[in-house]
Formats: sequence, C-alpha cells, structure tokens
Amino acid sequence: MALHPVFEHRWDLTPKEAIALQQELRGRVEITDRYGEIRWVAGVDVGFEARNTITRAAVAVLAYPSLELHEHAIARQPTRMPYIPGLLSFREVPAVLEAMARLDSRPDLLLCDGQGIAHPRRFGIASHLGVLLDVPAIGVAKTRLVGTHDAVPEGRGESVPLVDRGERIGAVLRTRSRVKPLFISPGHRMGLEHAVEWVMACTTRYRLPETTRRAHRLASCD
Repeated sequence: MALHPVFEHRWDLTPKEAIALQQELRGRVEITDRYGEIRWVAGVDVGFEARNTITRAAVAVLAYPSLELHEHAIARQPTRMPYIPGLLSFREVPAVLEAMARLDSRPDLLLCDGQGIAHPRRFGIASHLGVLLDVPAIGVAKTRLVGTHDAVPEGRGESVPLVDRGERIGAVLRTRSRVKPLFISPGHRMGLEHAVEWVMACTTRYRLPETTRRAHRLASCD
C-alpha cells in the first residue's frame, strides 16, 4: 500500500504565503517517538533536469534490517518554485508525493535529504512530508541551515547538539570516522535520540545512510 497524504493544501503559493503555511503546519509536528515496527525504510531525494525546469523526485524503499533495496519510484514534474532558502519543500514535495503514490509498499520510516525541525521555522522538508503523510520522518542534511554546534569528535557515531536560539533542534553526527558530519533532526513522530540511532542503523561504510545513497542515485541527473 503506497503512502498518500492525510490532508492536502495548495502549492501555488507566494513565498509570503508559503512561510505563513509553515508557521501554521509546524504546530502539527510531533518530536516524540510514535512509531511501531520498522520493516521498510525509505530514502527521499530530489534532483533537477532541463536547467532546473523539471523536478525529479526519487524514493528508494529498503528492507530493514538487511538494507536491501525492495523497490523504488521516480516522478517528474515541472518545477513549481525557484530555490528559496527555507522554502525547499514547496519546490520538491509535490513531486515526492507523486513518487510515494507509485510505491506498492508502505514505508514505515522516511529519511529525507534535507532538514526536519533544524529549520528557521522548525518545518523543513522532513517535517512537511511527515505531517502530510502522517509517517515518521527524519531530516538527514549534508549542510547546516540554522544553528550552532561544538566540534564533533572524530569517531564514528559521535555527535554534538545542534542549537538555535537556545533550543536543541538536532544533532551533528559523524557517521564515519574523520569525514564530514551530517545534520540530523526529527521530522515528525520521532524524537532526536532515536532519529540519530535510526540514521546510524541505516549507515554502513559510507558517510550517507543507505537510504539516502540509493535515493540520490535515482534522483541524480548526471
């Protein structure tokens, strides 16, 4: 059974309207654990084709704990919004939702290439997808959007808090010794401690978790 939104909203929004919607929807975000057995973990990533005029969304579903690829789906749509920091989800989520609807299986957990609550309005793409689909979601970002942190120890699995305006919004996690860390934040129905644990559980010998690596290959337009 594929994942479908539990509610919908307009996508043809101005940046001001999109920000207002983020402010409204962030009240629906749950940053405590609410999930059952995890059998299928999905990676979500987005690329762009034809000089950024086509959005290409990819979802890779892996069996857990084997992390073997179970199925994948790709969807292409005309790009709806230019790149605006903090409004990434309005550019990418419509195509992701179409890809989700094409799956035969229903993912139990989403690992999204982007932010969860580590976002100026605490509503990054992982939170947006998690709330729309009512599914546990984690933001796994390669770069920092907001917040500050101390130096991360070099060992695999080491992490430090990511803090913004006095609030702990995520963790800076070293998934592989002596490589650049990732920025992990809860998206929806997931607490920070278990978000970090799930990212590490989906990571093998590479910097990125297998979910993200698989989805990135599918979304890449190289």
